[in-house]
Amino acid sequence: MSHGIILEWQLPLTSRRLDCLITGKGPGSSANAVIIELKQWDEVQHSHVDDCVTTFVGGRLRDMLHPSRQVGQYQRYLLDVHTAFSTASIGLQACAYAHNLRYDPASALFDPAWTDLLRQFPLYAGDQSGDLTDYLVAAVGHGEGASVLEEVLRGKYRPHKRLLDHTASVIRNEPTYVLLDEQLVVFNTILAKVRARQLGSQRSTIIVRGGPGTGKSVIAVNLVAELSAQGHITHHATGSKAFTENLRKTVGSRASALFKYFNSYAGGADLDVLVCDEAQRIRETSNNRFTKAVDRSTRPQVEELITAAKVSVFLLDDLQVVRPGEIGSGELIKQAAERLARPWSTLSWTRSSAATVQTRI
Repeated sequence: MSHGIILEWQLPLTSRRLDCLITGKGPGSSANAVIIELKQWDEVQHSHVDDCVTTFVGGRLRDMLHPSRQVGQYQRYLLDVHTAFSTASIGLQACAYAHNLRYDPASALFDPAWTDLLRQFPLYAGDQSGDLTDYLVAAVGHGEGASVLEEVLRGKYRPHKRLLDHTASVIRNEPTYVLLDEQLVVFNTILAKVRARQLGSQRSTIIVRGGPGTGKSVIAVNLVAELSAQGHITHHATGSKAFTENLRKTVGSRASALFKYFNSYAGGADLDVLVCDEAQRIRETSNNRFTKAVDRSTRPQVEELITAAKVSVFLLDDLQVVRPGEIGSGELIKQAAERLARPWSTLSWTRSSAATVQTRI
């Protein structure tokens, strides 16, 4: 019997990697895949942080996601955004294997608080390898995994409509994101321009300039909600870790799949709309200290953002203080759009003035 195996497989448009994915056929010749999260932990303690346990990692005790919660999030992400799984053509299960530990029902990993989670995403200790084998046999034990693996590798990043609807619902029900006064006028103006561009065949760029206190971020998040509700594959991106993580916390773990960083698109993407918030924080390139030498690129980050979607929307304040290394401006975006032969338009407003529009085709 043959099985497909992927090690260290990077989740699309993220920096996260699955430890192992095994493919094969299950009962009734159904195509299946199993994610296995591998842990080398030697000792685990209880944590006061939700969904976490405490273990020794990186030279000190740290709060880490329970392995079953971690692998469950990976499963949810792939079911929502990867065409091989979101279309239900391949079933997807997930489990974890802590191979350096022995099973102990009193352990923090197997506490009764985790009963429902462990039922859905089993965790096996090192002396439970037989149980892990039984789990895998039930899922992919009929072999023929090579063809299933090929289908996984041919799959593409495309968020399923259920994720888009979920994200739209979460944002619309969050009081923080209610549009007021001229914010709604500007929002509707941008939305009309995006819709007009979406109906055309040519890709384009929209630059939105707003002064301090104009609510650009509220507008940006509402664009994600409205366009997602209409079925458009839409991402929100920023260059700020604190800002992005706060947004992700507000919208919840599932909807957070559509909230990215500016450097998430170095490998390319094919979105309908990319909403770039705080675009003054664009950097020269997407390289950082964690970028491997083989992955480093000289391509301008602004070009990656423009080419990641059919319509790229940049919201910025040209007068806001920029940190070292951040080079974003309306002029930079215009020049990049022209280099890429993309028509662009700008929209500017302050709290005390109506929006003004400039377009260049």
